[in-house]
Amino acid sequence: MTHRPFGEPLRPVRPHPEDMPWNRPPSPGDIDPAVLGALLRRHGWRRRGGAAGRYGRWTPPGPAGAGTSLLVPESHAFPDSDDLLGEALDALARSATPSAREVLLALSVPSDEIRWWRDLPDGPRTWTAEETLRAAARQTLLAGALATRARAGYHGARHRRAATALLDGVLVGAAADGDHLTAFVPVTPGRPLAVRLHQALYAAREAIDYQRATGGMDAFDGAIEAGVSRELTEALIALVRGSEGARIAVAWAPGAGVPDGCSCEPVEFSPGDLPALREAGTRYLRAEPSEPVRLTGAVVRMRRSGPRGAGSVRLRVLAGAEIPHVRVVLDEEDYRIAGHAHLVGLPVRLQGRLESRGGFRRLTGASGVVPVQVDEEERDRLLKSMQENLDFLEEACGGE
Repeated sequence: MTHRPFGEPLRPVRPHPEDMPWNRPPSPGDIDPAVLGALLRRHGWRRRGGAAGRYGRWTPPGPAGAGTSLLVPESHAFPDSDDLLGEALDALARSATPSAREVLLALSVPSDEIRWWRDLPDGPRTWTAEETLRAAARQTLLAGALATRARAGYHGARHRRAATALLDGVLVGAAADGDHLTAFVPVTPGRPLAVRLHQALYAAREAIDYQRATGGMDAFDGAIEAGVSRELTEALIALVRGSEGARIAVAWAPGAGVPDGCSCEPVEFSPGDLPALREAGTRYLRAEPSEPVRLTGAVVRMRRSGPRGAGSVRLRVLAGAEIPHVRVVLDEEDYRIAGHAHLVGLPVRLQGRLESRGGFRRLTGASGVVPVQVDEEERDRLLKSMQENLDFLEEACGGE
């Protein structure tokens, strides 16, 4: 049996896979033939004739004659257009061509496609190659999601909950031998993520070029506004390390168009960029300042070495900062107030400085601890959490 961590809110139940929009086959009447044609072309299919102005015949990537061809109408103007589209969708669903599934996914949920490539040395691929690529890709997406929440050289634990939630709707395809990977980011609500990541990648490339040409790191300071952060530099390091180079590109959803100021050209990084990326990450970590905050949080753990004196408290943050938990050292009086508030099922409010050291997980200079009134439902839930974790009482009283 597993137990929910003390003080953690219940997570929303994930929808059943069959209920996900990715698994709902598109209806022929909802398909724009021009979008289908653009997706087929993007994924390597070739148009080989057809009745001009009426339909085109598309063949899958690979040798001519390999795989089932598709008849795709030019528009919905002809009586048999929906029939042809239905037959094309059925053929894609049955096709063994890997790109067929990607075309169907992009039709089911209009998505921007973010693609990663790693140029690996010649020779057999190790089983860790795909794992490395997937981990680096996820780090890249998370860095982009964090940048949609705030501009910061180092995010740490801040905004993680909201950024991670933004990634819930992203579907990642299968990596081929650790060489390349594609993520499908739904236009709604993921277009801001794709745009911000695109801008951040180009800004990182320009800052690296500036550093390699002049030795100066100033361009990385300005790149923060475009979304570059320590989290992004760490993701790029993970992507490039162990390879001969890497590329990232965004293929924009045909139905939504290309955003202003964006392109489809890949951004390339090489092993020679690693020193600049590492130096930038260190610079961001060192330069990000602490910030004054006024937090409201539920006490989830208390500890001190004896029955009296100062003690350490862990709070589940309810308001005041976009972090899930924070640790704070309180003097004897504030520690006592926090303990009493917890015992009666009340959160506390306090102020201090959220320190960048340790990832913004620690509050220093805390003062003004006061209980906060909440509604009966929340108070009962907090009391139940306390009763389910009786070891808290021992820790709160100084026991080991």
